[in-house]
Amino acid sequence: MRPSHICLAVLVTAVWGVNFVVIDIGLDHFPPLLFSALRFLVAALPAVFFVGRPKVAWKWLIGVGLALGVAKFGLLFIGMDAGMPAGLSSLVLQVQAVFTALFAFVFLREVPSRVRVAGMAVALAGIGVAAVDEGASGPLTAFGLTVTAAACWGVSNVLTRKAAPPDALNFMVWVSTVPVLPLAALSLLFEGPDRDLAALRSLDWQGVAALLCVAWVATVFGFGAWGYLLRRHPASAVAPFTLLVPVFGMTSSALFLGESVSGLQLCAGALLVAGVALTSLARPARRPEEAYAAPVPAPTKEPATPV
Repeated sequence: MRPSHICLAVLVTAVWGVNFVVIDIGLDHFPPLLFSALRFLVAALPAVFFVGRPKVAWKWLIGVGLALGVAKFGLLFIGMDAGMPAGLSSLVLQVQAVFTALFAFVFLREVPSRVRVAGMAVALAGIGVAAVDEGASGPLTAFGLTVTAAACWGVSNVLTRKAAPPDALNFMVWVSTVPVLPLAALSLLFEGPDRDLAALRSLDWQGVAALLCVAWVATVFGFGAWGYLLRRHPASAVAPFTLLVPVFGMTSSALFLGESVSGLQLCAGALLVAGVALTSLARPARRPEEAYAAPVPAPTKEPATPV
């Protein structure tokens, strides 16, 4: 990769890492489900008028929109609002690589290699260590919601692989149109119209800045730049940069939110990063029906990317 492209990849992962701090700030101004609904609304408009028509079938846009937008981000925002630290959230969400591999095995019949299975075991051990630490020092329910959000992210990754979108930015913008109404309805149902209206009436520049940042910077710019890199380099060259996301997430959370990092969290982080690296970068085994087939060049897959 050219030095300028390496810098762009690092910048995107830094944006995605710091985005957890921005989410934490935004949750001080909005109820979690309303914040998530507004995030996707602002990400979709006005970008949807400039990216062209959808390039994949609507069934994939709806499936990914519900799994990623409603389930993953809804649970993540609720978990963080319930006390899950921003830095730890950026780390724990990386276990999505394990869930993606598991769901790909079940639904796509992709048999993981031994190295990938070992990576999954190491990453799950990291989740166990993080759970022990969070159970002793923080709300375990919020931790569980974040792990469940990672599982929903794994579902959306499998659906995205089936959809095989040729344009990451076009795909993400159209996906962003799907969760708006379901999240808004869930917000009215569970958070109540009074709380939603109070948040909108008391909106200040910090709330607006947080909303614009998570929608335009983390989503529109992040996915646009990531798609640019994937169109010019193999996915195997771009994917490793996502391991920097929890590094930036935990560092920025410590700097801007004053979050401390315990010894157990450092241990959990080392296990998770190592496990995710093995799971994400190990060469996948062939599908059973391909085991004795003549080798053919495999299409480049876009790796999972945080939002």
